[in-house]
Amino acid sequence: MALTATVRRFEIELSDSDRGVYETLELRVAQHPSETLRFMMARVIARCLEHVEGMEFSRGLCADDEPAIWQRNLQGDLLNWIEIGQPAVDRLHRASKASARVAVYGWKGGAELLREARAKPIHRADALEIHVFDAAFLDTLAGLVDRQNKWGVARSGGTLYVTVGNALHEGAVVHLDAPAA
Repeated sequence: MALTATVRRFEIELSDSDRGVYETLELRVAQHPSETLRFMMARVIARCLEHVEGMEFSRGLCADDEPAIWQRNLQGDLLNWIEIGQPAVDRLHRASKASARVAVYGWKGGAELLREARAKPIHRADALEIHVFDAAFLDTLAGLVDRQNKWGVARSGGTLYVTVGNALHEGAVVHLDAPAA
């Protein structure tokens, strides 16, 4: 018998002063049986930090040709392709041809991915965005996940603040410079 995804619900009060975004998000997140909680937390936090109208979780792990998070316009054109983890450089090359913007959110190997991206050709490499979370921060959040979650997520000056219950957890998201074209 095949394992099924675990659906987790998040009600998130988002306060992103770096981008001037203040919203209440209702997210339903399907955690694939092979997906770690760390990976899922990176998806959730990246989705918050990338929030714009139309931004959605894709089929993700179930579809090799889709990113973890994406945004399409009303005509179906791909506007944002958001990867989680450490995608292959060839995948980023294909993504940058398919989408107006490509961003990666990972927790390890950001510098290695940057070196690979500089060594191999990537379409519009100078526009690639690489962001790195602290793995310990993601693991802390992963330990707090339940089926129903009510969180506050705030970003100010590149620092993340996540409130779960009465506890405040602080972490950083580091932006790495895009590879030179």
